[in-house]
Amino acid sequence: MELRQLSYFVTVAEELHFGRAAARLHIVQSAVSQQVRRLERELGAELFDRSPRHVRLTSAGERLLPEAREVLAAAERARAAVRDGGTLRIGTSSGLGDHLGRVLDAFAGLAPGTSVELVSAPARDRLAQVADGRLDAAFVRSPEPMPGLRIVPLWEDPLLVAVPVSHPLAAQDEIALSELAGLPLSLTARRDNPALVDLVVGACHAAGFEPVPGPVGGSLQNTLAAIGLGSLWSVVYAAHARQLLSPRVAFRPLRAPGLALSTGLAVGAGRASTTVELFLNACATSLASEATRTEAKPSEAKRQPTFGGVPSLTSDDHER
Repeated sequence: MELRQLSYFVTVAEELHFGRAAARLHIVQSAVSQQVRRLERELGAELFDRSPRHVRLTSAGERLLPEAREVLAAAERARAAVRDGGTLRIGTSSGLGDHLGRVLDAFAGLAPGTSVELVSAPARDRLAQVADGRLDAAFVRSPEPMPGLRIVPLWEDPLLVAVPVSHPLAAQDEIALSELAGLPLSLTARRDNPALVDLVVGACHAAGFEPVPGPVGGSLQNTLAAIGLGSLWSVVYAAHARQLLSPRVAFRPLRAPGLALSTGLAVGAGRASTTVELFLNACATSLASEATRTEAKPSEAKRQPTFGGVPSLTSDDHER
């Protein structure tokens, strides 16, 4: 039995699709299928119920899954024992904005001898890597529960609307969701960020309309460029707008009650290491300092920076 085979098995078990598992592993599908078959032959049991319509874990596969994750986590702990013990590996996503910088500054003050390695990956991959020990922790937004993990709540990320500067809605201080019914909506693919897509589409339904589908996926840079042409709208997080300055795109808050997603830190379900606890303390410290700064400068906090020649609020990238 090889670690590679267990890793492939766990990935297929999480995706329940050999093609998606291969994409996550960045290898061809035939290699995944071959290694899983070898593992099944060695164990003398079918791990997946395969049919043209679905892939499901068998009872043997369900029993193996937690054990395989534990073996992979133990292997990663062994690797970590011979690596530089002063490195913390944190999973990140795009759009964390100033939050990430403040947390890292606070952590540097609490643990000056520890370096931080930031790893960017899709949300599901970040969670899987925390579960199997490849990451010490990961920032996530409104994740679905996953065995072997706990999510420590951190902050709320309000969503803003990105519209063309040339559109009449850009002249408003706030936008009602119903006013966007005639414009196509460009969002990331649901499988990459189900919480975001469900929140936005569900809010559109509650506002009385079915959003006109626009381009799906792609980079945020391309999405903003397309919005600037005057034919789309999207949403971005409210911690990142000043890093997304575009002369052809305006970022506007939604009329109350607005939309927001919660951000948390995914860590292992067991007792956290001292370094991870320090990182959690850094998150709390950064939030406290930001709250103090905002209370000390209320007029500055309410001021609206200008984007594309039009007053706007700050914003943050949707996770891709």
